Amino acid sequence: MSIDESNTGGPGSVLLPAVAPEVLAEAVENLSGRLRKKLDAAIEGCAAGAVRAADGSVGVRFGEDAVVTLRPGPSGVVTEADQAVCGCLLAPRCLHRAAVLGASPIADPEEPAPPAPGPDPVTGPGVTDGPGAAARAVAGPAAGPGAAAEAGPGAGTGAGATAAPGAEGAAEGGALTAAQLRAAAGLWGAAAEALAAGVTAGGAVVQAELLRAAHTARIAGLPRAEAAALRVVRGLRAARDRSAAQRLAELTGAFRELLYTAGMLASGAAGAGLTGAVRRSYEAGGSLRVYGLCREPVLSATGYGGVATHLLGVDGAHYSVSDVRPGGLARARGAGAASVALGGAVLDHAGLARGGLRVVGATVSPEGRLGAGRGVRATAVGGVAWGEGPTAALFSRPAAEAVAAMPAEGAEPGLLGCDVRVVGASGDHVLVRELTPGSPLLRLAPAHPHPELPHAANLRRIAGCPGLVLRVLGRPDLDRAATLRPLAVGPVPGAEHSLRLPPEWLGRADLGYDRLQGAHFPGDAEGLVPEVSAPAAGTDPLADSPLWRVRRLLEAGVAGGRRAVAEAARGAEPAALAAALRRAGFGSAAELAAALTAEADRRPRDAFGRLAEASAERYAWAWLAAAAHLAAAERSLVAASWA
Repeated sequence: MSIDESNTGGPGSVLLPAVAPEVLAEAVENLSGRLRKKLDAAIEGCAAGAVRAADGSVGVRFGEDAVVTLRPGPSGVVTEADQAVCGCLLAPRCLHRAAVLGASPIADPEEPAPPAPGPDPVTGPGVTDGPGAAARAVAGPAAGPGAAAEAGPGAGTGAGATAAPGAEGAAEGGALTAAQLRAAAGLWGAAAEALAAGVTAGGAVVQAELLRAAHTARIAGLPRAEAAALRVVRGLRAARDRSAAQRLAELTGAFRELLYTAGMLASGAAGAGLTGAVRRSYEAGGSLRVYGLCREPVLSATGYGGVATHLLGVDGAHYSVSDVRPGGLARARGAGAASVALGGAVLDHAGLARGGLRVVGATVSPEGRLGAGRGVRATAVGGVAWGEGPTAALFSRPAAEAVAAMPAEGAEPGLLGCDVRVVGASGDHVLVRELTPGSPLLRLAPAHPHPELPHAANLRRIAGCPGLVLRVLGRPDLDRAATLRPLAVGPVPGAEHSLRLPPEWLGRADLGYDRLQGAHFPGDAEGLVPEVSAPAAGTDPLADSPLWRVRRLLEAGVAGGRRAVAEAARGAEPAALAAALRRAGFGSAAELAAALTAEADRRPRDAFGRLAEASAERYAWAWLAAAAHLAAAERSLVAASWA
């Protein structure tokens, strides 16, 4: 199990071990109704009083008569109910025990514990939301751009697939089993109640209901739905703790993914593909010859750091080799020159990014990650310059055409190469225009904003040279209009006013590791030809559209629950929202937003005329319809911005 510490409360909270979701859910379920009302208040501050004993257990004292003791297993995670005990008379059905478990980080049952240093450190690049999670993580369908997928260090490093428990029956006939349908329906109901409550009312009891439903989904063989539920719970915790790392937009996306996944599964309309997989499957890749493209630093909010080196096969297929371990920023900075742990290859990541490998007995994940199994053998070979050999295809077509060919959702966007001319700076972005005639303005944004990594500093140097032409290799940001997050840059072949890099760099500079200096830029600044009447910033169809009103309405529902949307429906804003959307041609968005506000404000009555409880599920369907339409509309606008 991996440990998520992003939702912990105080400075002492890191002492608390992670807790399996089902252990916390059971503890809350065993509380009486009176104690459940006191749970959120009891959780506050109890983590700061945690004390670690010499035997590795952690104790939290409540007054003079009660001490809660957590004794995690070998993995460092509390996985059994008897590993959390309290000395009071009401134990184990006491408030103290449930409060300490509620203050502890939530362990992700999909992932193993962080591995000790060893020969198989394969993980995903760009971690931002947990050990090994991708910087622009792979989100499933309807998750929308920017959702975070979670893949822990070492997950799936061996060859072969590990199926989820209970998934076999679904895989054979292509239809879900009765147990899976029941589990999905239960998770849908819990998610609908959590959405109706929002952050303000989404306390420990609401979170525990989600965790219990998520555990049931896991047992039934629905790991993707379970992972979505855990992301929502962690987001609710972070938002309630006012964590600086929490973004309301991310929690909104997590709710959209959870409701979509659970709703589709519960309806029976989804096939087995929506169930997900517990771990990545590595399959035999035979013999490969791959060439280095660039390195990318990996930095996790939970203390993991490392590097991912991107590679290209002779057939144009993309691969990567990663090395991510505990160590945070220092590990991320130093791993760029660490040895490559793949089949005994005598090569470091800096050399691999500009060199190549011949791999025999390769194991490859569906995402292109190369495994480091015992049967893998690798030999270093010479690299190729950008634009030569198989790399020529990366720079052979316009950026708009390459973006249009990428999957709209469900996969991390691939690397994109283009030749551009620098226009100028716009905040922390660099405005550039592709050398292809008639191309729109593009924005180059830091691939990683951490100030100790050189991404932003390198882009500032580039922005200070309007008219400079350079070759860029990066990943398009499908959340923002015409935005590319460059990982490496190089000179444009044959261009007079381009970068001047040392020969040993093989015509490329990794923006996350190499620092551009004045000597790397043309000495004759007068020869640079900046754009005439260069605009301060390019048009942004996403920011200029009135869809932000729908986004604000959806986020208000996540923050304040159903009541916040209902209150918005009683003012003059709904009419203004609908009018603005219809004027811009977003008639469907206007109708869906109106349906959402109407459902939120609906007050049904029973047969005797008394006010009855409004259906949380009807409200959740209305919210999901508006959220799904918004995500699709924003993706269309982003795609159009590249043309």
